Amino acid sequence: MDNIAGQNQGGKIAVNITVIILVLLWLLPTIGLFVSSFRERDQISNSGWWQAPFAVDLNFGARVAADGARQEGDLYVLEGNLFDDPSVAESFPDGGGTLSAFGTRSVAPTEFTPGTATELRRGGTLTVEADGSFRLESAEPIERGPTIYFAARTPPSFTLLNYDTVLNANGMDRAFINTLTVTIPATIIPILIAAFAAYALAWMDFPGRGLLIAAVVGLLVVPLQLALVPLLKLHTDIGIGQSFLGIWLAHTGFGLPLAVYLLRNYMVGLPRDIIEGAKVDGATDFQIFTKIILPLSFPALASFAIFQFLWTWNDLLVAKVFLPSGAESQVMTVKIADDLLGSRGGDWGILATAAFVSIAVPLIVFFTMQRYLVRGLLAGSVK
Repeated sequence: MDNIAGQNQGGKIAVNITVIILVLLWLLPTIGLFVSSFRERDQISNSGWWQAPFAVDLNFGARVAADGARQEGDLYVLEGNLFDDPSVAESFPDGGGTLSAFGTRSVAPTEFTPGTATELRRGGTLTVEADGSFRLESAEPIERGPTIYFAARTPPSFTLLNYDTVLNANGMDRAFINTLTVTIPATIIPILIAAFAAYALAWMDFPGRGLLIAAVVGLLVVPLQLALVPLLKLHTDIGIGQSFLGIWLAHTGFGLPLAVYLLRNYMVGLPRDIIEGAKVDGATDFQIFTKIILPLSFPALASFAIFQFLWTWNDLLVAKVFLPSGAESQVMTVKIADDLLGSRGGDWGILATAAFVSIAVPLIVFFTMQRYLVRGLLAGSVK
């Protein structure tokens, strides 16, 4: 018996470790988005989010002005420091940095090591030191300063400008309201319908019940994309077309098979003695459903509500098909895809911030329901 108990304890530890690993793997992309949302574009492009606390090697270009040139004997000399350029200095708030390489062409910004004298195409010799100081010598008057490219190690930088850009984007507040307008009814409606259907399939005897259960299971494997065009045509024919009512019904139809399947399997496992005792006492099916089944099924209802809310909140495809294309009807996913992704396709800081903002609300809802609703209802059902 001691060995069996030890094996059980070991199995529990293995399960706990597995769950922790799976949760961490699931959260890693979200953590990456969160960290990247505070970083600047150049640093995101040159290092991973896990390197955010460390310095990063970045490439810069500094245009040297020729008005500081002077004559020394037979040579014309232009001196200065690359870190004095305003566009470069803002990346080094604590003062100048240290060069690791420099170049005179944009295609080869790290062609030479510091201290190397290189010949310019327009004539003259350029030398750049590791501290950013440079010296240009030419036998001819220097009328135009060169552009010097270089790589330097920059300190980690975090900013709230990405959030300011996303949250203050034109129409983002309206898109947030539209997302709530779509998500809340699209979560409540299928739960209400599925609860009645699940009770009927679990505890009521009628012809064809087995076929209906098989049909529900079959609908779970039907790709959503197959129904988009026929369903939109049906909506147009009956007069609801592309509208909020149309997307509510679409999400309801797409979510019902999973809802019925989950709730039916949960309800069928409830104690039969309680239900049969209620029938003996004269309770109707509706009374049994509302006073016994629903209170005992709250954990399953809350679990499906989490899944449905997360799916509808982050949905892009159904929203693109069943909502008008105008800005007044855009949800957050469409707003991000059409506006921010289209106009700022190369700014990964903006995109990471937009993605994180889009998933922040469902994450809050998920953890809130997980901690306060599901556990509370489970405790109540045990009592």
